[in-house]
Amino acid sequence: MKRFLSGSLLAAALLTTQPALSAELAGTHIDDRASVAGNELVLNGVGLRTRFMLKVYTIGLYLPKRSESPVSAITGAGAKRIQIITLRDLSAEDFANALIDGVRKNHGDADLANLQGRLDEFRTTLIAIRAAPNGTQVRIDWLPASGTRLSIGNETRGKDIPGEDFFRALLRIWIGDKPVDEDLKNALLGKR
Repeated sequence: MKRFLSGSLLAAALLTTQPALSAELAGTHIDDRASVAGNELVLNGVGLRTRFMLKVYTIGLYLPKRSESPVSAITGAGAKRIQIITLRDLSAEDFANALIDGVRKNHGDADLANLQGRLDEFRTTLIAIRAAPNGTQVRIDWLPASGTRLSIGNETRGKDIPGEDFFRALLRIWIGDKPVDEDLKNALLGKR
């Protein structure tokens, strides 16, 4: 009986010291798990995007399983999610242009030519929202059966954009060879 009680107490202690199932950063809440197309994903990392010392947005990267490798995170199979929460009022055009610029920095001319029509479609869909006020939730999901889906709040915007190469191009904005911010890249890869 004594052995059973000490085992039970140890199990209870371990259960109460598990990490929280969410992340708090810059006043935003990002869940530790997400469900995308019926697939359970884990929060790989969360970070803060700043520009000229101003907080712009928090971002979380969700993958089927955690990875510190940018190559594995980008090319690994399965559904994925990029979740962004704005921390200031942004114009949709500025936001879209910054994302497109991040794609351009991480791709050569041939790759960009292949992506261009889909980048234009993505940009047009983003610009149609006009503004992303402080607290706007932007989700960019990779759904293997249909493509890249953009959601603002809980509303899907535009149609799914085909091709895993397109979602991978978006991921490279933050975790590619030329990320928008090296510290942010490390945070999204769970390295800090």
